[in-house]
Amino acid sequence: MKNKLKKIIAVGAVIVGIIYILNPTMGLFELLPDNLPIVGNLDEAAAVYMILLALRYLGLDLIRSFDLGKKKIDK
Repeated sequence: MKNKLKKIIAVGAVIVGIIYILNPTMGLFELLPDNLPIVGNLDEAAAVYMILLALRYLGLDLIRSFDLGKKKIDK
């Protein structure tokens, strides 16, 4: 029962995050205005991070699949 609830919450987090990212700057809601220096885009970054973590919980690890910094060089 707990796993099912966690999956529902993860799917909800993905949906809310995608809606927030697709929401234009002058949309219905904006946590931090984008014209604030340095911190203006932190809310969008948090939404992307939330989406990535929820997808990782659901079994789709996009962070690991795009990890280009750990290429092994065979000698």
